[in-house]
Amino acid sequence: MHTKSSTPWLYLGPALAILTFFLIYPSVNTIYLSFFGKNSRSFVGAKNYVYVFTNRTMLTALRNNALWVAIFVPSTVFLGLIFAVMLDRVKYETVIKFIIFMPMAISFVGASVIWKFVYAYRPASAPQIGLLNAFRGIFHFIPLPWLIERPLINNFCLIVVGVWVWTGFCMVILSASYKSLPKQLLEAARIDGANEWKVFWKIIFPLMIPTITVLITTQVINVLKVFDIVYVMTNGNFGTEVIANRMYKEMFNFRNFGRASTIAVVLLLFILPIMLVNLNRFRRQGAK
Repeated sequence: MHTKSSTPWLYLGPALAILTFFLIYPSVNTIYLSFFGKNSRSFVGAKNYVYVFTNRTMLTALRNNALWVAIFVPSTVFLGLIFAVMLDRVKYETVIKFIIFMPMAISFVGASVIWKFVYAYRPASAPQIGLLNAFRGIFHFIPLPWLIERPLINNFCLIVVGVWVWTGFCMVILSASYKSLPKQLLEAARIDGANEWKVFWKIIFPLMIPTITVLITTQVINVLKVFDIVYVMTNGNFGTEVIANRMYKEMFNFRNFGRASTIAVVLLLFILPIMLVNLNRFRRQGAK
């Protein structure tokens, strides 16, 4: 016989067991393996963590992830906000938003393949099959090796792919937030003589800040884990390495489970504070 105090645990038990097996145990085991060497048998202490923050390739990956955060997050949120507000009064709003959102329906691998053709490069003497270089050829400019150019250029080209995919997602979230704003408040401001610019900055934007904040933190988490685009288009070559792609290489190419586990732990440590910020925000909103 079970008491009333134990009844909730009968319902929570299966969920907790699944959570422990598929989330908690792998996380703890990954942290444990991060202190071991390549074969997961020899204890190396903090050697793997030193490697992460001193190795040139890892420093490049960390730099590139920071570059992704600095460009990708503001771009997707800003464009999503602009589209959400400006398209609200367009006659064919649904059709245009569908077109903008459509890249989200494509897998990241599919989007990467599409853009790989866009950036395709051939020597100047050969016919260009890449859209950008073919367009440059119309004006008699020499073709550019977009994905094997200087790191700043090819990383920016990869970020453009991410922005193209994720802008539609941001637009949908911000559009839902915008449509939930009290229209009476906006109309009252316009009747009082406020132009559209003032209405946006004084009323619309402040009211949408909670949604924008959650969206920014969500996008930061997404971009810290970026993998598909880099893996398909460059595989981290030519100075485009990122954290998740390096973790994949250490695990499956070099079979170095210790380093791969360490990179996974470092990635978790980067993401954890952002998750806690979101949780605290949701908790504060729930308490109101």
